[in-house]
Amino acid sequence: MQQKHLVSLMDWSTGDIQEVLALTTRVKTRPDDFRTALLGKTLAMIFQKKSTRTRVSFEVGMFQLGGHALFLSGTDIQLGRGETIADTARVLSRYVDIIMARVYGQEDIDNLAKWSSVPVINGLSDRFHPCQALTDYFTMQEVFGEDLRGKKLVYVGDGNNMAHSLLLCGVKLGVHVAIVSPEGYWPDVEIVKAAQAVDPKLVTVTHDPHDATKGADVIYTDVWASMGQEQEQKIREKAFAGYTVDDALFANANENAVFMHCLPAHRGEEVSESVCDGPRSIIFQQAENRLHTQKALMMLLSGWNGP
Repeated sequence: MQQKHLVSLMDWSTGDIQEVLALTTRVKTRPDDFRTALLGKTLAMIFQKKSTRTRVSFEVGMFQLGGHALFLSGTDIQLGRGETIADTARVLSRYVDIIMARVYGQEDIDNLAKWSSVPVINGLSDRFHPCQALTDYFTMQEVFGEDLRGKKLVYVGDGNNMAHSLLLCGVKLGVHVAIVSPEGYWPDVEIVKAAQAVDPKLVTVTHDPHDATKGADVIYTDVWASMGQEQEQKIREKAFAGYTVDDALFANANENAVFMHCLPAHRGEEVSESVCDGPRSIIFQQAENRLHTQKALMMLLSGWNGP
């Protein structure tokens, strides 16, 4: 592993990503082999945003690797009272072996990584959600096989942190990633250009969900209003009318296509109940795999070099 931090997948190579996914397979299939992989190591978990999957998967994962995790909310540490990110990073680096943070602004993650002497993992920011994207492509490998080249993932919804990370990770694995959003909610131009620089033929950004989902192997969606955007809910409901992943839209996909969602899901909004809880939904397989992927990620970033 050549990377010191995971702030985004922008600078991660195909090899870096594949190394995490390959170790995830080993961790999931033979968990007992790694019970002491991070024995005596400590993970600091900084949370500005509430969480279910991120907190539980990292905390349980660290325990299962023989280490210990510390939950630090904004009200638990001096960061919530004005201490700088730089000072927080330098202090925590003297106590712990890894820092994971779930924050609002990407600049907080960037500054943690800049000033930290230990690995920093972006558990989520408004700009990126790299842990979820790594998990999603590992889950796709379980369904479709290790080589994902030529597969098509169609993300229908807000061009948000999830769309950005799926783009950056997918193109490096040879996946055609189509982002389908109403105009005004498209992904960041800089992120799209970065993905296109890998292979422009693998990137589509459009406002037409019916055309884009033709031939899809995966249809993916996320909530229309993320944390911090609740005041925009009614506006977004109007903007995203016609973008619900329902049975009619899913019928455009390939015969063996699957439905994915990073959760939590708002049934009846971005996805119908029949699709979300239907036989082609793998949302809980995704959720479980957060645990396995993050265990592999923590091991590699911390310098684990076991068998």
